[in-house]
Amino acid sequence: MTREGPVKCVVWDIDNTLLTGTYLESGDQPPGADPALTAVLAELGERGILHALASKNPPEAAEHTARVTGWRFAAAECGWGSKSGALARIAAALGIAVDALAFVDDDPYERAEVGLALPGVLVLSPEDAAEAAGWPEFSPPVITPEARRRGEMYAERRRRQAAERSFGGTREEFLASAGTQVGIAAATAADVPRLEELAVRTRQFNSAAGLPGPAMSQDWFRGLLSAPDRDVVTVRLRDAFGDDGVVGGCVIARDAGTWTVPLLMMSCRAMGRGVIDALLAWLTRHAARAGARRLLIPCVANSRNVPLRLALAAAGFRAPGPAGPAPAPYQRDLGPPLPALPRRVSAPGEPGGDAA
Repeated sequence: MTREGPVKCVVWDIDNTLLTGTYLESGDQPPGADPALTAVLAELGERGILHALASKNPPEAAEHTARVTGWRFAAAECGWGSKSGALARIAAALGIAVDALAFVDDDPYERAEVGLALPGVLVLSPEDAAEAAGWPEFSPPVITPEARRRGEMYAERRRRQAAERSFGGTREEFLASAGTQVGIAAATAADVPRLEELAVRTRQFNSAAGLPGPAMSQDWFRGLLSAPDRDVVTVRLRDAFGDDGVVGGCVIARDAGTWTVPLLMMSCRAMGRGVIDALLAWLTRHAARAGARRLLIPCVANSRNVPLRLALAAAGFRAPGPAGPAPAPYQRDLGPPLPALPRRVSAPGEPGGDAA
C-alpha cells in the first residue's frame, strides 16, 4: 500500500466506517461515531490533511456524521452511484489530483471498485486507517500554519466559488470585486518551512516534480537564500474571503543572458485566481529589466502537471521539440512587448512593490 507523494485528502465511507452502524437501518437513533477513527480524523486534520465523505446514503447521513464526529468535512458526495465517480468529483471540487486521495471503506467490493477504476488512490479498510497515522504517506515532514488552517481555507474556497457563480461578470472583474491581493517578495528564513512543504506537496503546479536533483529540504532552501547567484521568491494570496498565506514560490538562477527557474511551484488553492499568471508575468518582466534575453523553466511533460504546462504556454513559453520523459526547457524570449502585471499584484521592481 505504498504510493508516490503525500495524501492530501482522506475520503471516508459512513456506514460501519466512521459510524458504528448503518445509518438507514438505525431508525430513530442513528449510530454514533467510531471513537478510534474519530481520533484519526483529528490527528490527520492537525497535519493539514483534508477529510471528505463518499457514501451511498442521503445527504442527512453526512450531516449526522459531521455532528457526531465534530468534524467539518471539505466535501461530501452522497448518492447511489459508484464510489470511484464520487471520488473523482471530490478531487475536482477540491482542485487536487485524484492520486492525492486515500479512500476508507468497510466494504471489500467498494474498495475493489475504487482500486480498479482509480489505481492512484490509496485504498484502505477501517482497520488500515486506524493505524495509518504512523505511515509516511500521512506524515508530512513539516506542518506549517497554512497546513493547520487548510480545512478552514477550503471552506473559504467554497464560499468564494459560490460568490463567483452568482457574480455575473468576468473572472477579472470578480477578482477585483473580491479584493484579491497577490504579494511577490524575496523569501526569508521564516518562509523556509512553508517552501519545503510546497515542494513536497505540489504536483499540478510544480516544474521540478519528477526531475532528478537535490532533495528540496529546508537546508537546501536555506543555502539558496545566501547564494549570490540565486533568488528565492514567495507568493502570498489573500482576498475578502480569507488569507491563504504563502501559496507559491520559485527559485531563480541568474546568468548574464539567460535566467533559469529550476523550481516553480504553486498550491492548487490558487488555481483560477490569476496567481500563476501573475508570477510568470513578473518573472518575465523582472528578467528583462535585468538585461536577460531569455527565461527558461525546465519542466517534464507528464499527466500531473498539465495545468502548469498550459499556464506556461498561455504566458508565451514554448518547449522545443515533442514532449518526452526528459525535462523540456520551456523558454520565452524577453523582447518587447512585455506582459502587463495586474494592479492587484505587488512585486519587486513594480510600482508599490519592494526594491529589486
